Amino acid sequence: MTLSEFDAYRPDEPPRRRRRRSRPPRRRQEPGTGDGSREMFMVDDVEFTSYYGRPIVKAPPWESPIAVYLFVGGLAGASSLLGAGARLTGRTAMRRNARLTALGGVLVGTAALIEDLGRPERFLHMMRVVKPTSPMSVGTWILSTFATASGVAGAAEIDRLLGERLPLGPLRRVLRAVETPAAFGAAALGAPLATYTAVLLGDTAVPTWNASRHGLAFVFGSSATMAASGMQLVLTPTAEIGPARALAVAGVAGDLAGMHYTKAQMHPLEAEPLEEGPAGAKLAWAERLAVAGGIGALLGGRHRWIAAASGAALVAASALTRFGVLEAGRESVKDPRRVVEPQKARLAARRARGITDDSITTAG
Repeated sequence: MTLSEFDAYRPDEPPRRRRRRSRPPRRRQEPGTGDGSREMFMVDDVEFTSYYGRPIVKAPPWESPIAVYLFVGGLAGASSLLGAGARLTGRTAMRRNARLTALGGVLVGTAALIEDLGRPERFLHMMRVVKPTSPMSVGTWILSTFATASGVAGAAEIDRLLGERLPLGPLRRVLRAVETPAAFGAAALGAPLATYTAVLLGDTAVPTWNASRHGLAFVFGSSATMAASGMQLVLTPTAEIGPARALAVAGVAGDLAGMHYTKAQMHPLEAEPLEEGPAGAKLAWAERLAVAGGIGALLGGRHRWIAAASGAALVAASALTRFGVLEAGRESVKDPRRVVEPQKARLAARRARGITDDSITTAG
């Protein structure tokens, strides 16, 4: 019975007379039994974990093409930076290999993105407007501009590699004139291309991605550095790979520190998919390969086969990092605890700090 201040205005109810009837005790009917004349349980007792057993947060339908795009986008962006550095230091082979790697990466990435969209015209529809508050809109324009600049620089390298046999005619002079500005333009967009996808993932409601938003861009940037420097360790003669070796070591250190920092900022349930299951196994192997590749680049980079093996390990580590992070986010939405418990913890922390007068927290 509930009581309120208005109960004093109500007249007292007369006492009720209770009637006693002797009835035989009912036996509990098992599901699926009975003749229809008695009440029976229609279903067994069940335990619900979320609304109708469905995930609280729906994961984006991003499959392997997006994982490929995450990897090759970082590879292309960091390679353009290496190509610009090689141009300034007179490393011809590294300049050529880095520019061609950037061009190949952006072509593969664009194809993977269009494959995920389903129809090519959807990519063009994304370019109808520029929306600074949307990481996807900004990323589309970064990718398109980078692809144009990288295509110009790559075309000049291909023409030079083929002995100027491309049927360019008078356009060859124009290509030579815009080659260097285009290459440096691509280099300026290299870092945004390598890291904007981390902002895109962190802007979603997926628990693991959203919780990693403060450090994931640093992880992706370091991972892209590993991939680009590793590719040059594989492709470029050892006489010119000095800067690539230094960047490889820096990329490994940044990747390990960035992933540790990112996990430290997350609730244990949000970080769990990064450490367990298939995604956790990928990231664990990425860490092992990164350490092995970094040590090989530092100590044995002057030997051709050691440099190539170290570079391959670094490229594989970068790819596994991108695939692992994508898979961890998709896995995190399957358990409702990873959505609810971190929110409860953050709400309790806000109340403990005395924040109770905003639209999120009220006095509990």
